[in-house]
Amino acid sequence: MKTREDVKIINQGLEDEMEVSGYRPCLWKLVLVGVGAVCSGGLLLLLLYWLPEWGVKGTCTHTSLSDAHTLLLRTKDEFRQWFRVRVHRMLAPGRKPFEDLDVKPRGQLPNGDFGHQVCSVPDEQLPQEQQVWIQYFTHHSFRYYWNDAIQNFEFYQGLEDMKVSCAHIHSEHSHGLTKALQDYRRLFFGENEIAVKVPSLFKLLIKEVLNPFYIFQLFSVVLWSAEDYYYYATAIVLMSVISIATSLYTIRKQYVMLHDMVASHSVVRVSVCRGDKDTEQAMSTELVPGDVIAIPANGMVMPCDAVLFQGTCVVNESMLTGESVPVTKTSLPSSGDEAARRYSMEEHKRHTLFCGTHVIQTRFYTGELVKAVVIRTGFSTEKGQLVRSILYPKPTDFRLYRDAYLFLLCLVGVAGIGFIYTIVLSIMNKVSAKTIIIESLDIITITVPPALPAAMTAGIVYAQRRLKRVGIFCISPQRINMCGQLNLVCFDKTGTLTEDGLDLWGIHRAEHGSFVAPEPGPAEERLVKSTFMACMATCHSLTKIEGELSGDPLDLKMFAATCWVLEEPTEEETALHNPLMPTVVRPPRRAVTGDSQSQSQVQNTSCEMGIVRQFPFSSVLQRMSVVVRRLGDKHMEAFLKGAPEVVAGLCKPNSVPQSFTETLESYTRQGFRVIALAHRQLESKLSWHKVQTLSRDLIETDMEFLGLIVMQNKIKQETAGVLTELRRANIRTLMVTGDNILTAISVARDCGMIRPHENVIVADAAPPRDSCPPCITWRYVENPAQTARDDQGAQILVEDEMYHFALNGRAFAVITEHFPQLIQKLALRATVFARMAPDQKTQLVEILQGIDYIVGMCGDGANDCGALKRAHSGISLSELEASVASPFTSSTSNISCVPNLIREGRAALITSFCVFKFMALYSIIQYISVILLYWILSNLGDFQFLFIDLVIILIIAFTMSLNPAWKDLVRQRPPSSLISGPLLCSVLTQILTCLAFQVLTFYLVQQQSWYETWTPQSDVCNVSRASSFSDRHNGTTSHDHKNIRNYENTSLFYVSSFQYLAVAIVFAKGKPFRQPSYKNWPFMLSCVGLYSFLLFIMLYPISAIDNFLEIVCVPHDWRVTLVIIIAANAIVSFMLEVANDSWGALFLSRLFCQRNKPPKVLYRHLALELQEDADWPPKPSTVTYAAEAQPHISATL
Repeated sequence: MKTREDVKIINQGLEDEMEVSGYRPCLWKLVLVGVGAVCSGGLLLLLLYWLPEWGVKGTCTHTSLSDAHTLLLRTKDEFRQWFRVRVHRMLAPGRKPFEDLDVKPRGQLPNGDFGHQVCSVPDEQLPQEQQVWIQYFTHHSFRYYWNDAIQNFEFYQGLEDMKVSCAHIHSEHSHGLTKALQDYRRLFFGENEIAVKVPSLFKLLIKEVLNPFYIFQLFSVVLWSAEDYYYYATAIVLMSVISIATSLYTIRKQYVMLHDMVASHSVVRVSVCRGDKDTEQAMSTELVPGDVIAIPANGMVMPCDAVLFQGTCVVNESMLTGESVPVTKTSLPSSGDEAARRYSMEEHKRHTLFCGTHVIQTRFYTGELVKAVVIRTGFSTEKGQLVRSILYPKPTDFRLYRDAYLFLLCLVGVAGIGFIYTIVLSIMNKVSAKTIIIESLDIITITVPPALPAAMTAGIVYAQRRLKRVGIFCISPQRINMCGQLNLVCFDKTGTLTEDGLDLWGIHRAEHGSFVAPEPGPAEERLVKSTFMACMATCHSLTKIEGELSGDPLDLKMFAATCWVLEEPTEEETALHNPLMPTVVRPPRRAVTGDSQSQSQVQNTSCEMGIVRQFPFSSVLQRMSVVVRRLGDKHMEAFLKGAPEVVAGLCKPNSVPQSFTETLESYTRQGFRVIALAHRQLESKLSWHKVQTLSRDLIETDMEFLGLIVMQNKIKQETAGVLTELRRANIRTLMVTGDNILTAISVARDCGMIRPHENVIVADAAPPRDSCPPCITWRYVENPAQTARDDQGAQILVEDEMYHFALNGRAFAVITEHFPQLIQKLALRATVFARMAPDQKTQLVEILQGIDYIVGMCGDGANDCGALKRAHSGISLSELEASVASPFTSSTSNISCVPNLIREGRAALITSFCVFKFMALYSIIQYISVILLYWILSNLGDFQFLFIDLVIILIIAFTMSLNPAWKDLVRQRPPSSLISGPLLCSVLTQILTCLAFQVLTFYLVQQQSWYETWTPQSDVCNVSRASSFSDRHNGTTSHDHKNIRNYENTSLFYVSSFQYLAVAIVFAKGKPFRQPSYKNWPFMLSCVGLYSFLLFIMLYPISAIDNFLEIVCVPHDWRVTLVIIIAANAIVSFMLEVANDSWGALFLSRLFCQRNKPPKVLYRHLALELQEDADWPPKPSTVTYAAEAQPHISATL
């Protein structure tokens, strides 16, 4: 018996956390499986292939992980997937990649390259007794190694595993690795390559063909061939071949695209440092964590993740962030408090060069190279993990697909009843054993339609094409259906709801601890020599690329407003100086003459400043700073720019105006984006080199507050209309931004996300300090004076609860940690999330999903990648490489794509329901016909099956999916489940209707006065002598040993053929999610054509068609009777469906007493509870402490 101790956890706490248990082969189980495979004709092997857990447990016995030959992995997420992996062994000189090999009693490692394959060092190079066997396994491109100490497998990510400090990287890892040590580490980390192997067509074919659906089709084809149904079997084979070929082409094309995208710059030549001075050229595939590489002056595409410890780089990170703005990377701190911290790629990303990003240019010291230490390689890099998420995506968790499998199981149950019925009936009629086996198995192939998956996929493919026409591209088509269920959409602000660019509205300087009057801009003569102007001109991360200024749009606008000039040193100038040549900024040289010109030049020279050191902007710290030296001055100065609240906290209290808070709020309430500036004069004893090693904490303190820069961020023209449309459709909208909370609230009001008459409650949370517990202060934001707006469309809907919560990233972190019981309550009514870090955006999406929202995320790709991937439907407005993380990418840079996507999602979802219901009815109608005909030892003919399945079913199934989406988003949402009352009621009523009319037809035809057992000589329809002779001739020359030709068969064939068309028209609904069916001309043309053809051959029989379809001639009166039965059937079907749409849900809720049943989704359940909570929302200016939260929540929840 396997105990919990036998099951270990790998990747604990990470997204891909898994349980792992060990197994070894068992001889007697293998023998039993072999015998079972032979007896079942290989079906047992297929079953074990489809179910890895059964495959392992059926052939192996449980053992400890250290002795295991095979491992069984199971994910711990909601999908609980099983994986089977084999354990491999390799010989290596040590057990861990970061062991110090010099302490081992042996000679130096050979210089040969071991490569990334499993290999052992040859005996003549290293004695085998000095090596150890190491067990490992590979799963999803990661390799896990056995660790004796923890008795479990572990994954080596890179240099971070050593838990080194920044200072330790400078002292211990800045000299590079010996070739021997590099070779040794490569045994564990493999080649530094994100290898996307394009599978061979043969391998893809085998994997596709072994799909359960195609195995079932193969079974069906074999069975039909045994029954001599060659035509239909050939048609199904042809369909399957086309389907497989299309699938293989699509899959291989995606692999090739991904391979080309990755391979285009994955292998390059690099300069690897050996010791302080020696460098050698090597291929990037040879790099391992700990190697030191030199970054060339003209830049390169990074082949790995590396941390910069010497020099400065300007990098384009659009591959990762989706934002093609150059970012300045500085060297890792080597002294101070920051250097003592443990290196973390997330925390120190401003010093880290990521794989796949483009280093545009470098800055360096004379005689010294710009160097970086390799941290991660291969699939462990940021880019590698992005590629892994594409190669191994999580399954799509959508209720429709789970319900579809349950529905198919119901059909299998119905087939089981028919299977038993056929066997019993055949035995009673003394039918041969071969016929019993074939006909009973045939029932199964009839009940489970082989064309179901292809028909279900058609609607999604059509929706994907329509999305492409409106500029929305999709890499995960299955998520289109999920878009139809979205009930909440999160929006980024800057670049998504508002314009990308910012316009300078004005400046508000502070002098002597108080604000002066606001000014329109800094470009005035009297401000040229001011400290405020100097800060604007220097505190940025701009650089010149090919002569053009490039950098953050905010920095560009701010610098352009100064009218100053930025000059960067050339490589030749840098080489002439020992220190790092600074970037220089100076006022423009104005066109003046004579003495004025010389005076202007003196003034320009005195204002000229060199940027000595840069501390780039950090989204975590919400600020950036620079150290500058003014030409001619002995001392240096520090300038700071950032979020006003943060900057004010770093300034001397007496320099911050008393009206700071009120002034800031007045601007942010109007929707302006506000940046604060500060200044500090540094000690004169600070040398140039000393500044390069100082930590930013020592510089960014005791600053003098300079004032505010007020930027205007205009709302995009389409934003308000789209948000109004989503509100009308009862789809909740949220804003998730990195901007100031009051600015975000103002923008939310302006664009209609928060209506003028609604209150906003700011949850301002503070972490525990000294003896004070964590607390939340509830602050009500005043509504702006103006409540009337031109566009009042958003006020169509009036809700009972007229309040919204708003909170910033700090409050979000405190509440999730110290008030976990409150976070769901806040998520239910929060509309604005400000100052949110990228990982907090992802965390928010998870919280919303945790209360059963179907969440969409729309962002411009910058810092939104995690949330775009995690949401049910992520929509990126950036077409750069980072958008590969998002299922959907829009070529239009505004949010108008969101309602388009939801409309198409709803249409595709309803199409899936329609097609599934139609295919289910098709199989049941055919099942009823065959069961009735089995009663008289008859069946449908080969060409009757062929006509029904190919001419009627396939044409209808593929054309009924062509209805475009309805033009408006409505409040009503499409159903999300097949196993719901109204849908089941619809299917069951149609089944009973079809059953009743087929049984009626079967009974009535036998009661006709002219009825007799049909023979080739039968002549009951008084046709012409020639036709009669033709029939007689055909009948006598070919004996109908299967008893296909009879009056029951003919009557049921006509009635069932019209039933297929009737249920197709009944199920092909239009409004409110799709365009009406009459606008779908291929479907209407198909229906009219098939109706006309069937009516014509029924009322005016043609002997050639009758002989082909194996139907017999019946009297004209009976044909008229059949028309009446068919018309009655169609009317009853239509009326039942209309009744079900109008009153089905109400009738079922009353029938099963479900009117007062609590809601199934958690967010509605929470909303009902909060309505009964008298203390919610909290009153203005009240404070909730962590100690109070627990009993209060437990009482209400």
